[in-house]
Amino acid sequence: MRRILAAARIAGFAWISLIAVPNLAAQAGRSFYAVTHVDVIGSGGNLAEAVRLVREFVADSRQDAGVIRFEALQQEGHANHFTIFEVWQSRQAFEAHSAAEHTKRFRQALQPMLGSPFRERLHNLVP
Repeated sequence: MRRILAAARIAGFAWISLIAVPNLAAQAGRSFYAVTHVDVIGSGGNLAEAVRLVREFVADSRQDAGVIRFEALQQEGHANHFTIFEVWQSRQAFEAHSAAEHTKRFRQALQPMLGSPFRERLHNLVP
């Protein structure tokens, strides 16, 4: 049930982003989406450091060429669970972001804190 609710929230968030961001609806046919779930081990100060790393990653990623929207969500009631929601102008912009130094640095720094592997899912908007 939690997964269904989480999926509904992400789908709702994607829909809201189409309405809330100027010109996003016009770009929707070309846009590329990525949703990543990140779970960290929340003990021993890991959580505070993970939050810092996520915030830094979001700030850096919002500067990337081709980004339309880049958000990080922290799950209510499970503070060590994060969802990163990305909207890109194209798959190529997403791939450039994935290869960027700040993305590699973020994943490397977070690796020792992970409670499970990154779960990155790539999406296209349903026409």
